[in-house]
Amino acid sequence: MENLNHLIVVFTAYVIAAGSPGPSTLRIMGVAMNHGRRAGLTLAAGVITGSLFWGLSAATGVSALLARYAEALIVLKVVGGLYLLYLAVRAARSAMTSDPATATDPARADTPPSSAALYRHGLIMHLANPKAVLAWIALVTLGLGAEPSWHDVAAILAGCAILSVMIFAGYALVFSTEPMIRLYRRARRGIEGVLAAFFGFAGLRLLMSRF
Repeated sequence: MENLNHLIVVFTAYVIAAGSPGPSTLRIMGVAMNHGRRAGLTLAAGVITGSLFWGLSAATGVSALLARYAEALIVLKVVGGLYLLYLAVRAARSAMTSDPATATDPARADTPPSSAALYRHGLIMHLANPKAVLAWIALVTLGLGAEPSWHDVAAILAGCAILSVMIFAGYALVFSTEPMIRLYRRARRGIEGVLAAFFGFAGLRLLMSRF
């Protein structure tokens, strides 16, 4: 019963942490609305892979060891912050261009990125996020007792893996529906402007933050 209570706490914390609006979820939303369901799911797959990588690292103690070395986290912080600023610049450029659907030059149409590029973006976004490392360490520490068994570790990883798929793929599915796509087409420049501001703020905050 005690183990069940621990798992409930861990899974609740994970849902709140992963499901709350952040760089990954907002990026999935934007890609799904702009390029459709398949593109959104592909990006989500990269994010999910990155999340599970850090989860496995936390469970095996690798990320806890990483957290002891300030230099390693500083590198992650810099890489993650610069990548978010890169996303901010891309979103800002998109916000300043005319709507591709009404552009007179067909060559300027907003062509979707390749599946490999989308998956890579999602993976890099999560792997380069030091907050994800620390969040997973906290989750694993929260869910495991003084003498954790492999059953406990497997239960946490399996449960969070399922929740990760449901959350990130859910964002892609919901925001790739026709009403959301129509909304994006009507308010594309405003949405991209908001994303640019958010990514820019998150990137600068990450670069300037202390651990």
